[in-house]
Amino acid sequence: MSANLTIKTFRKEMSWVRKTEQSWVHRLCQQVLKCGPVPKHVAFIMDGNRRFAVKNSLERAEGHIMGFEKLAKALEWCSNLGIMEVTVYAFSIENFKRSKDEVDGLMELARQKFAKLLQEKENLDKHGVCIRVLGNLNLLPHDVQVAVANAVNLTKHNTRAVLNVCFAYTSRDEICSAMRDVAHGVEQGIIRDSDISEHLLEQCLYTRKSPNPDMLVRTSGEFRLSDFLLWQTTYSCLSFVQVLWPDFSIWHLYAGVIKYQRNYKAIQEAIKDNLIERERLQKESDYECAMEELRQKQTNHFKDTDIKSCVQDYTKKREQRIKMFLDDLERRRNKFFDDLATDQQVTNAAAT
Repeated sequence: MSANLTIKTFRKEMSWVRKTEQSWVHRLCQQVLKCGPVPKHVAFIMDGNRRFAVKNSLERAEGHIMGFEKLAKALEWCSNLGIMEVTVYAFSIENFKRSKDEVDGLMELARQKFAKLLQEKENLDKHGVCIRVLGNLNLLPHDVQVAVANAVNLTKHNTRAVLNVCFAYTSRDEICSAMRDVAHGVEQGIIRDSDISEHLLEQCLYTRKSPNPDMLVRTSGEFRLSDFLLWQTTYSCLSFVQVLWPDFSIWHLYAGVIKYQRNYKAIQEAIKDNLIERERLQKESDYECAMEELRQKQTNHFKDTDIKSCVQDYTKKREQRIKMFLDDLERRRNKFFDDLATDQQVTNAAAT
């Protein structure tokens, strides 16, 4: 059976947003967990779909479809716990190295997922779900790019919950893309090389609109991140689960939350220390740059008040440059999605 044919047989079952009745046991468990800190943002490496298919004598495409079904359930579980942002590793750039049949099947599944999303606009708006697709989207077939753009534009104004789908993504590619954007900003004279910092680079990542994940869950028993959110998970609680993704259960999610709660204090202290160090380094950089400007003015004698005023002025101008740069970056990224959506409108108009 071909991958596309297998996928079509499951098409009616696929849904992004679900709401099912909970048992009293799960309602009780959730109330208990909510007595402690609950992650606001959880990331999933949904590993094991192919192995699940082999294990159960299924087509590989069926394994991926069951993986999507599990994702829909996991999103509901997260929502019930108050976890309002989820990021999933849907398709790595490395996955393009798989067989043509499997890649074609995954692209077809993506087309159908996003087509289904367009049909569920009312339900997505009702639950306030914003879909973001993160990755090097130029690597995807054009029609998949268009489907992604339509999905992103359709839900971009929703703010209650966020689903980040990492598609044609690796963390190394993301960081390289951010570095190229920063270099472009310096080339264009929007920012200076002295403006470059850890915080600025972070604002150029695909995930710039999201807080870093509080918790990362990986299934299938693998103990590695596979080039997923390497920057963003520095201070995340990592939970490695032995089961394959389609076998992942709500009890595994509960266990991950408990582990997060046990490590919460240490994680928050580490985050706080990092922020303090960032601020120290930025103040030090602003001071050195301001002093250099004073020296270039050939001012040999200046008062402490002059130094303080110069540093404050430099900091204000740096922040203005960075804002201008980030606004320009946001416009360029939005234009990418808008142009693709326009392509679709032109195609539809030509067809009629």
